[in-house]
Amino acid sequence: MDISVIEARDLSEAWFLCLCEAMAKGYEYKIDRGSYAGQRRKELDLAVVQISYPGTRPLVPDVPQGVPPPSTMEYVESYLPYLMAAHRKEGEQYTYGQYLETQIAEVIRMYRGDGYNTNQAYMAVGDAQSIYKDDPPCLRMIDTRIRDGKLKFIAYFRSWDLWAGFPSNLAAIQLLKEYMAGEIGVEDGELVAMSKGLHLYESSWELARAVIRVS
Repeated sequence: MDISVIEARDLSEAWFLCLCEAMAKGYEYKIDRGSYAGQRRKELDLAVVQISYPGTRPLVPDVPQGVPPPSTMEYVESYLPYLMAAHRKEGEQYTYGQYLETQIAEVIRMYRGDGYNTNQAYMAVGDAQSIYKDDPPCLRMIDTRIRDGKLKFIAYFRSWDLWAGFPSNLAAIQLLKEYMAGEIGVEDGELVAMSKGLHLYESSWELARAVIRVS
């Protein structure tokens, strides 16, 4: 298994470096099962992305003129309740918030009430029945740590669309981290994201090439 370790200053740089890595080293294959079955994608075996200053604005990447943006802050703000709240809209199989809402409150309580030196402030997404869903949750966990007075996140995605999912997901996760840091009474810290399925669908290959070429 080829492990891609990417160190970035902010979310925009992380996205760009991951685009370069996926286009250069991604394993190309046709999807047998899952989203867009029958289409092709380039996928990194295992990506570990360490972002030192994820709170740097803007949280979503800029793209060259003529390339549609992969995300916007308006979309991220509308997506945030999906990450933090249990309410489901009609037709939704699940939201991340249905798993995370109570755990977010408990992690805040844990750090404020019991102290910062613990490995138990871990938030899980999904359950034993998730594998039977047509489209199981992609985000599976957010682990946390406080060091040097800063809240840090470690997130894991089982499958992750690099073009559109990555920038929207990480921007929303960063906003969640900032909220929790404020409630706990610590500073905002780094963000580490991992996935054994970070990929680009064939429909976004030319867009990725355009971003890489101009940048």
